Amino acid sequence: MELKYFRLIKTITEEGSLANSSERLFLTQSALSHQLKDLEERLGFKVFYRSRNKWQLTEEGTELYKLANKLFSSIDESFRTIRDIKEGSKGSIKLSAECQSFFHSIPEFIQKMELLYPEIGIDVALGATHQTVSQVLSNEIDIAIVTSQLASEALESIKVFEDEIFAVMHKENKLNNLAYLDASHFKSVHMLINSFPLEGVAVYEHFLKPNKINPIKISAIPFTEISLSMIKANMGIMCAPIWQLKPFKLSEDIVFKRISENGLKRNHYLVVKKEHRNKKYIHNFISSFEDYFLDL
Repeated sequence: MELKYFRLIKTITEEGSLANSSERLFLTQSALSHQLKDLEERLGFKVFYRSRNKWQLTEEGTELYKLANKLFSSIDESFRTIRDIKEGSKGSIKLSAECQSFFHSIPEFIQKMELLYPEIGIDVALGATHQTVSQVLSNEIDIAIVTSQLASEALESIKVFEDEIFAVMHKENKLNNLAYLDASHFKSVHMLINSFPLEGVAVYEHFLKPNKINPIKISAIPFTEISLSMIKANMGIMCAPIWQLKPFKLSEDIVFKRISENGLKRNHYLVVKKEHRNKKYIHNFISSFEDYFLDL
């Protein structure tokens, strides 16, 4: 039974006549009369008792009217849900990361997000990267990329991927003769980092500090291109995951050396307030982020 017949029954019952129903349904009385006749022939029973001034439902018609109300109520509810979903798909996200290496790959990710989800606006917040978690709590940013899982009632940490940090050096560096680097080998190196404080540098926080080792010299250079130029001149080493350097053209003289026998691995998490976690546009961002960075 087509939906138009339920709409016809509902409208005639509520309007009380074909004339009033004609205005509401934007059809002529003749067209409505033809529809009703066709319906009753298909059903094999009368839907309305007719009189000149009054239309009254039969018992069978009453059941069809109840069903029509349920159908249209359900349809309206579904469209309200769809509207809420659609509205929930829109939003703006302010993003930051405690590890500056992400800022090399984020623009390409944002470009892909703009194609997939043009209704989601993404803004990258640079600056005090070591304060990203507190910025999420204070609503200064919406999502932070961090390297340690947090225990917080207000925040949720979503693990997105794992990478490995290597020592990046010139092939003539004496450390290149080693199978891998122990913490003690860093005592004599000139280590190039993006920025201070050292607590925000993964190799220091997760490898050198626990072993109470400090490099003989540390230089903060915010531009990876300059660090790579210095390494090409054998003037120091930097520590980074291989994916971080993919956007750069590397000299053939630059090599990657494993840190510790089993490698220096780290996890990456997206941190978001729990109250925002189930927003559709946040969910879409997180899913896309996982897919993109798993391929790095």
